[in-house]
This record gives sequence, C-alpha cells and structure tokens, in this order.
Amino acid sequence: MSEHAGYAGIVYWRRSLWNGARCVPVVLSLTPAELRAQDGDGQVVFRGDPRKVDGRLTRLGTLVVNVEGKRYALVGRGSDLSPAPTSGQHAAVSGFRPPSDVSAGAFDQIMNGGAMARMRGWHSWLGAAGARLR
Repeated sequence: MSEHAGYAGIVYWRRSLWNGARCVPVVLSLTPAELRAQDGDGQVVFRGDPRKVDGRLTRLGTLVVNVEGKRYALVGRGSDLSPAPTSGQHAAVSGFRPPSDVSAGAFDQIMNGGAMARMRGWHSWLGAAGARLR
C-alpha cells in the first residue's frame, strides 16, 4: 500500500449474530496510518494502526478484526432488518471508488450482492497495510 493510498466504504458491523437489526452500517476507512470505523452518527466505533490489527476472513465472508483488544465482525451487506446507511455515510465515501481488481463470482453477485467479494477486498487491503491476517 502506498503512503498516500486510502480506501473507504460502507460495510456492516455485525453486533449480534442473531439480531439483524443490530447489524449496522459503518464507514470503514483505511490509510497506511489508520483503520477506522464510524457509525451513522459520526461516532468512532474503532480506530487503530493497521499494523497492530489482526484478523481473519471467514468462509462466509465475515471479516473479523481485533482492534485495540476488541473484536469486530464486519460484513459486506446488512440484513433485511438492518438500518440503511445515512446520507452522511454516503457522502463520506462518495470520493472513493473500490479498485477494479475486486470481482464477485456469479453466486456471490446474485445471492449476496457481491458482499463476499467486498470483504475479500478489505482483507487484501488490510494485509497490504501490514495487518496480521490469517
């Protein structure tokens, strides 16, 4: 990852495995110096040096990261009960475009809106920023 590269996008923080209403949109941003997530009110959910983050990508496309000793499960798409991203969240990511090297397979695109591919992209970008990933 170059010194000036940065990524930002809306992903969902899965706060509960069973309650879809608790799967909330966050703006996830990554620069060489910081991984940060902010909720719809602009509150920082977590912030940390990507080189001190560890995590893994599950087979179902959940990116599980540990930031500052806390675990967060991030997914590329919310449930039917999840709140929609706010206009502020959309505005925060409007200047960022995901790189074209992230592509979804047919099944992922049709059944999941490309959510697994989005999280594979984040896994890749985090690894390039120095995160300790499995």
